Amino acid sequence: MPETVWVMAGLPLAILLRHRFPLSGPLCGLLAVHALVLIVGGHYTYAEVPAGDWVRDWLGWDRNPYDRFGHLVQGFVPAILVRELLVRTSPLRGSRWLAPLTVCACLAFSAVFEMLEWFAAVTGGEAADAFLGTQGDVWDTQWDMFCALIGATCALLLLSRAHDRALARLGRSTPTVTS
Repeated sequence: MPETVWVMAGLPLAILLRHRFPLSGPLCGLLAVHALVLIVGGHYTYAEVPAGDWVRDWLGWDRNPYDRFGHLVQGFVPAILVRELLVRTSPLRGSRWLAPLTVCACLAFSAVFEMLEWFAAVTGGEAADAFLGTQGDVWDTQWDMFCALIGATCALLLLSRAHDRALARLGRSTPTVTS
């Protein structure tokens, strides 16, 4: 279950850093949702998640859409994570460059995953089909990155103001760390 490695690594890291670098409430909630998406996808493989089968059958589609949903979330949640890191650790707070650089970081992250999937396909042969979840779609890689782009863009459009308010509350409630 390589999909769950991010949960297994990220959760202990967030716990270890919670006093030194606490995350905003909205980001913690989104990370929990993302963890569930990854765990479910890792458990069933993305192409075989039962909820995706139900959606496929209900809408009369040819493929299980859970993989697309996972890639949408792969753009949505990291956008808020990247935004939070950039706002809190760089001079980009309030900059016009914050949103485009956040989206670029999410697309780069998605592209790295697609390269890992490509490597798995090259080394795993036919056994990689279940891991990749392409379901016979020759455009799967492009769709995956497009879904991440849509997810990142939607996250910024829908949550930036609320995220700014959460960051302001976080800034008032956490002591400044001095070296």
